[in-house]
Amino acid sequence: MARNMIPMLAISLVLSTMFVISTNVQAIGACYGMQGNNLPPPNEVVNLYKSKGITSMRLYAPNQAALQALRGSNINLILDVPRTDLRNLASDPSAANSWVQNNVQAYWPAVQFRYIAVGNEVIPGNLAQYVLPAMKNIHSSLSSAGLQNSIKVSTAVSLGVIGQSYPPSAGTFSGNALTYMTPIVQFLVNNASPLLANVYPYFSYTGNMGSIRLDYALFTAPGTVVQDGNLSYQNLFDALMDATYSALERVGGSSVVIVTSESGWPSAAGTAATIDNARTYNQNLIRHVAQGTPKRPGKSIEAYIFSMFNENQKEPQGIENHWGLFYPNKQPVYPINFQ
Repeated sequence: MARNMIPMLAISLVLSTMFVISTNVQAIGACYGMQGNNLPPPNEVVNLYKSKGITSMRLYAPNQAALQALRGSNINLILDVPRTDLRNLASDPSAANSWVQNNVQAYWPAVQFRYIAVGNEVIPGNLAQYVLPAMKNIHSSLSSAGLQNSIKVSTAVSLGVIGQSYPPSAGTFSGNALTYMTPIVQFLVNNASPLLANVYPYFSYTGNMGSIRLDYALFTAPGTVVQDGNLSYQNLFDALMDATYSALERVGGSSVVIVTSESGWPSAAGTAATIDNARTYNQNLIRHVAQGTPKRPGKSIEAYIFSMFNENQKEPQGIENHWGLFYPNKQPVYPINFQ
């Protein structure tokens, strides 16, 4: 999750920016972060997903115990290529072959890989130049294994890739992200892959509370808050998604679907970070994803809630430790229905 994009977006955000849609089948997942020294073992985590009806998981790096536990679970998986591997995978096709063989082919089809996320929130930044070459090499390795149509390659971006975001129809990529995003979007178009986007109305709200209402961020506004031409926005999530769709359209990506690879609300240690607000946001997100957005109505959204557990080793200490749906003892932080 990126926090450094907030100052950049707070002013232009004045009520909006990024994300949306995926398949025509609603899918709600949860991100399985492992930055904690008190978390349950992966086999218990997979059982918790199944018992709660959580049908999809995001895993931030190949973890052999987690991949073993996912065998036969019918849980769809986003598997990340960690940023520490980007430079090597970008420059060495044989390294990409080995990565795919060891972390994908060794478990397929017992593990239902859905997407490979090549890097998380590295655009813009000093690793951005390696993202597309690594994506191409991973895609080539999947193609050699005959998996290119079953497992799609993408990258996960933060709201930091968006420059102008208000109104949503004016959404554009920022100048320092455009150089990287334009060819990446073309890759996504050519391979019918989605863009993975980490979408946090929470950070947009806390970065610009003078202009953004809390109920607009929590899906609880009683009526239209932003009117953009003939499109009406009642929640910030939709505005953020549609601003990103507008940015995609401006670089030839009108066919690209956006998967929400992270979204959530903290339950403690920050502004408006309460158990009630976290429950309200996440429950409303689950209810909302079937509807699509004003720009893409009726097309349900594939979304992954961040995160499954409160992680006591996430840095910096404070709000970062309170995004979980569950405590490490597997008890819910608040009641929520995933159906």
